[in-house]
Amino acid sequence: MKEVIHVGIDVGSTTVKVVVMNEKQEVLYTTYKRHFSDTKNTVCNCLEELTDTFQNYDMTIALTGSGALSVSEFLSLPFIQEVVACKRTVEKYIPQTDVVIELGGEDAKIIYFGRSIEQRMNGTCAGGTGAFLDQMATLLNTTTPGLNELAKNYNTIYPIASRCGVFAKTDIQPLLNEGAAKEDIAASIFQAVVNQTISGLACGRPIRGKVAFLGGPLSYLSELRKRFIETLELKPDEIIIPEDAHLLVAKGATLDSMNYKPISIEKLKSKIELLKNYHDTTEDSLKPLFTIENEYKEFKERHSKHTVPKRDLAKFNGNCFLGIDAGSTTSKIALIDVEGNLLYSAYKNNEGKPLQTVISMLKDLYSVLPKKAIIRYAGSTGYGEKLMQTALSLEMGEIETIAHYTAAKKFMPNATSIVDIGGQDMKYIKIKNGAIDNIMLNEACSSGCGSFIETFAKSLNLKIDEFVEEAIKSNRPVDLGSRCTVFMNSKIKQAQKEGYKVGDISAGLSYSVIKNAIQKVMKIRDVETLGDSIVVQGGTFYNDAVLRAFELIVGKEVIRPDIAGLMGAYGIAVLAKEEFDTKKDKDYVSQIINNEELDNLKVTVVHTRCHGCENKCLLTINEFSTGKRFITGNRCERGAGIENSKTQLPNIYKYKYQRLFGYKSLAEEDAKRGTIGIPRVLNIYEDYPFWFTLFTNLGFRVVLSEKSDRKTYEKGMESMPSESVCYPAKLSHGHIISLINQGIKTIFYPCMMYSRQEDKEANNKYNCPIVISYSEVLKNNVEELNTQGIKFINPFLPFDKQGLVKRLYELEDFKEYGFTKKELKEAVQKAEEEYQRYKADIRQKGEETIKYIKENNLKGIVLSGRPYHIDPEINHGIDTMITSLGLCVLSEDSIAHLSTVERPIRVVDQWVFHSRLYRAADVVGRNDNLELVQLNSFGCGVDAVTTDQVEEILSSFGKMYTLIKIDEVNNLGAIRIRIRSLIASMNKRKVVQEKCSRRLWNTESRIHKRNEKWLYNTCATNVSSTLWNVWSCFKIWRI
Repeated sequence: MKEVIHVGIDVGSTTVKVVVMNEKQEVLYTTYKRHFSDTKNTVCNCLEELTDTFQNYDMTIALTGSGALSVSEFLSLPFIQEVVACKRTVEKYIPQTDVVIELGGEDAKIIYFGRSIEQRMNGTCAGGTGAFLDQMATLLNTTTPGLNELAKNYNTIYPIASRCGVFAKTDIQPLLNEGAAKEDIAASIFQAVVNQTISGLACGRPIRGKVAFLGGPLSYLSELRKRFIETLELKPDEIIIPEDAHLLVAKGATLDSMNYKPISIEKLKSKIELLKNYHDTTEDSLKPLFTIENEYKEFKERHSKHTVPKRDLAKFNGNCFLGIDAGSTTSKIALIDVEGNLLYSAYKNNEGKPLQTVISMLKDLYSVLPKKAIIRYAGSTGYGEKLMQTALSLEMGEIETIAHYTAAKKFMPNATSIVDIGGQDMKYIKIKNGAIDNIMLNEACSSGCGSFIETFAKSLNLKIDEFVEEAIKSNRPVDLGSRCTVFMNSKIKQAQKEGYKVGDISAGLSYSVIKNAIQKVMKIRDVETLGDSIVVQGGTFYNDAVLRAFELIVGKEVIRPDIAGLMGAYGIAVLAKEEFDTKKDKDYVSQIINNEELDNLKVTVVHTRCHGCENKCLLTINEFSTGKRFITGNRCERGAGIENSKTQLPNIYKYKYQRLFGYKSLAEEDAKRGTIGIPRVLNIYEDYPFWFTLFTNLGFRVVLSEKSDRKTYEKGMESMPSESVCYPAKLSHGHIISLINQGIKTIFYPCMMYSRQEDKEANNKYNCPIVISYSEVLKNNVEELNTQGIKFINPFLPFDKQGLVKRLYELEDFKEYGFTKKELKEAVQKAEEEYQRYKADIRQKGEETIKYIKENNLKGIVLSGRPYHIDPEINHGIDTMITSLGLCVLSEDSIAHLSTVERPIRVVDQWVFHSRLYRAADVVGRNDNLELVQLNSFGCGVDAVTTDQVEEILSSFGKMYTLIKIDEVNNLGAIRIRIRSLIASMNKRKVVQEKCSRRLWNTESRIHKRNEKWLYNTCATNVSSTLWNVWSCFKIWRI
């Protein structure tokens, strides 16, 4: 009888691990392989290696892992759940463990050991896992171990989203483009993984005791472990790092296999052959991108016609104009002549170093630039616009949406829609009557952009050109849906198991990214609204598969310029030429630094904290050897060292915050009933004047929790039961801890189902579900409330005077204070009076601001959201950023009283804050000098119903709708683009209106002149006092 060995195979989301033991449970053999999404063949290869290595043995085999179930079923081998395999190994090798944190390729788990075992695992998203780290390493042009080495020398931690890779890229790319150190970004990525794991998986259950770190990333990445250890404040004796931690789950499967009958080598080999040749049934596939070869030839021929005129730079002499587009992942330059002919262009990947990349491109240009070619004007656009303008001494900069719009209009004057898909961003510009009617950008997510397609091609070891070529040949593109592309990974893996080829997946992915762009970014319900003159641009549209998918989905032929990836650079070059034409000095020569200066250009990066205002922004200061400085991270002009009149513009967000929390509490010796704490959260931003006045008049010293900041969020991270809840709700956990840390023993935070009905025509007066009852969540999840003897008063209360007096008098929580009905009535009355004074003050401030705007010929932004959006930590200083751009800031409740909404409206109007928003939108629509920006906290389901309604109200007045989604990440780069795009649209609309007014006036003048001549002749030939009176009145009217 042959000797038996025992085999455990862990088929994970990105790797396959194998452990072989003998009867004494001694490890004989291990292997660890990446499967690059081809799990079936990788498992077959591992099994074949086993049969070659252990030819004279029988084997017991058990499989575990997220990708093992279908393989185990086909091979008729036992399958063991990962948590069971992990439990078995932990109990044998590290029995002292209280909590296991395991990170795999696309899986993340926290397992709590004790009387019972509880596992928390991520869902469909791979954020905060090994695959996420691989993506981030690629973005920094390094490997995952390289990421670890970089993090060893960090100085600063930036807030970065890790819920999915594309969100993180959206945060990281601007940091790279603005000169942040890769060492700091690497450490920040690791910290993001830690925050995602703790807040997203622990879900309110604290991580206490001895913690074991398992899985590949936590085995190999010491700096990632270090971030966990520091965040969890683990002592040395609480840290467990087992040997071969990445193989621990496979060891569990090996131990479990000992309970099953062995299989012979011969039988295993026959099963391997069957598995290798197996193809699962496939789903219905999509229409091929091209059905016949001639169709593709016609497509290529049609798109080869759309070219920009070019001239040979080597033979050129005269004036030329330079445009630089420092994009999210690539940099582009374009040199044009006075007629817009393209003289020179270049397109390069940034590789995380945009300035160095552009310098290299400029040196290449200078090496071929004839002496008689004179660069008169130069400008920049894109993510790195200001960095390039400062470092290279460029004359101008312009927001990228306008640069792309300018290029498209130059290319196709009657364009109705411009769709731009770049490496990290998407833009949709809708044009009406020759002017920008609307601009849509991807909000936080960059899914479906070029970088995702490129990253996925790399994961299959293919170049992007090969990936596209396979898509063109595909006969049955797989339907991957239109969900966020990160969520497509599991579906792609399933498609591979079902026999789809790489080309089928590539073609399916092309369809999906276009569906995602149309449905999620452009929000197009009817493709006819795109019009018949559609220009597509951006580097992603160089991909013929994506371009063809777009044409098939919209059912229209579109125009892709031959310089699709250069349109931003070309557009800013055209704008530079137009700007030069306005200059009186036609001998002016661009001040862009020359070749020698490029060689000597040095940059030093310094990080510091700004103390110019309450934002306390973390600044990144790029100091150049030319003496210039470029500062990023600032939310207002003060951070950049600028003090001007813009910072003094009316800002009702700032006024509201100061008015709301500017009350002075009783001295401790005057507070006959003691101290009561109120957390600075959610509906307290609406009702604090009421509660402060009530408790002060009842003899309490009212203490507020601290002003919100990032540390407030981190204080409450362990007790958050849901990752998907909005950021304002997450912050409330930290505010409760803040009050406890201040020594407050009594905390008041009521549940409030209703607010006050402000619009009599509205259907109801509800608060949102989170506001209504989140204090119950806090009571049940903040451990300190129960362990430190805190009296947490959170009753459900009405918000009318009579009902409130009755309820407060009956509450058990207040019995010890001995309130009389009389003093309650008096306190509630005074609270109501102060509450109404506060509301009146805000309304008066709104009216004053509108008057100020009109008198000073300014523009204002109504920053519309919920009351708690005035918290600088929640809005990330958007209000101060807006004032720094020369606009006044109003809030929705400061102007809503000035209008009513025409009814019926399309949605059920039962939420008080929504009713306020609709009325504010109506006010904005009726005022030419106001625009509306809606703030929406990421994850707010209730606010989702407002977007279409607000857009509908604004569009009825010809106004542009801008929605900004905000969460715990404070990168304002994309938001600044949105706001500047809105300003540019306002200015373009004003220009068009002025042109229309001039045309109308000219037309009217011609009519009046004809009428005037007729009237004069009539009066002159019929001398009559009455007729001469008519003539005099006409002249006065004309004046």
